[in-house]
Amino acid sequence: MKKIFITGAGGYVGAKLVPALLNKNYSVTAFDLFIYGEEVLDKHKNLEVVVGDIRNTNILDKVIPGHDAVIHLACISNDPSFELNPQLGQSINLDAFEPMVQIAKKSKVERFIYASSSSVYGLKSEKNVTEEVSLEPLTDYSKFKVECEKILKPFNSEDFTTVTIRPATVCGYSRRQRLDVVVNILTNLAFNKREISIFGGKQLRPNIHIDDMVRSYILMLEARKDKISGEVFNVGYDNLSIEEIATKVKNIIGEDVKLKTTPTDDNRSYHISSSKIQKQLNFSPMFGVEDAIKDLKLAFEKKLLPNSLTDDVYFNIKRMEKIKLK
Repeated sequence: MKKIFITGAGGYVGAKLVPALLNKNYSVTAFDLFIYGEEVLDKHKNLEVVVGDIRNTNILDKVIPGHDAVIHLACISNDPSFELNPQLGQSINLDAFEPMVQIAKKSKVERFIYASSSSVYGLKSEKNVTEEVSLEPLTDYSKFKVECEKILKPFNSEDFTTVTIRPATVCGYSRRQRLDVVVNILTNLAFNKREISIFGGKQLRPNIHIDDMVRSYILMLEARKDKISGEVFNVGYDNLSIEEIATKVKNIIGEDVKLKTTPTDDNRSYHISSSKIQKQLNFSPMFGVEDAIKDLKLAFEKKLLPNSLTDDVYFNIKRMEKIKLK
């Protein structure tokens, strides 16, 4: 049985990835600060939960040895979280990275899978933003993602396979729900306020359903080494404008939902091509933005997301402010 070490296992994607791996008979160590609660993961005979900070190399030295692969998801996500405390963002998203990779390599881990971000491209006019397009990150968050990609590359070797994923914006339902990413924000407002404010509307956003995101990580664990060694893959599906996303939300949540458009200075527009992962690894998304909206609608109807407009547990910045994370 393969043993997988996951940082950020209590996060939005981690809370879905861990059960998916356990279902496939992997043994999993879930490593996280669990600032959103440990209850996002159910107990399981093949699951070990370790509450820890990736900046603490003493803990990593103890817990990483004995694993076959590391999936590194842990980070302070999204740009506003950075503005809250830039030093915190740097310490977690950049400074902790190389020591962890070194520990993984010396511990004879065979595969290191890194979750970067499609925001590393910045604003692009090209129709197809492939992995070869130049990186022009606009924020500290995306700059540190680029730095980590550069740090990781030279570690790739015959006995240590490294691979980087650049995900689109993830959407859909998770036990550790985020409601501060675009599809989820609009669905939450539509369901609970019956009104969506659209700022601008023409800006493009690449999206990926959370279940496809999970599938892509499992693919990186199971793909032949020569297919992924040292590679970088975009993982996205729908490149939709914010206006298009809002219209889909309205169609699914209810015709009574009002769409209110306001001009904005924030014209950041991202789109990516995911043809490489399709050609090289035969990976195609199985779910779209509509599926994510439907999943969230069901979660709201079942009252799985109480106080979704106000509870800080759904909003990264609010939670970090509340617990004064340092």
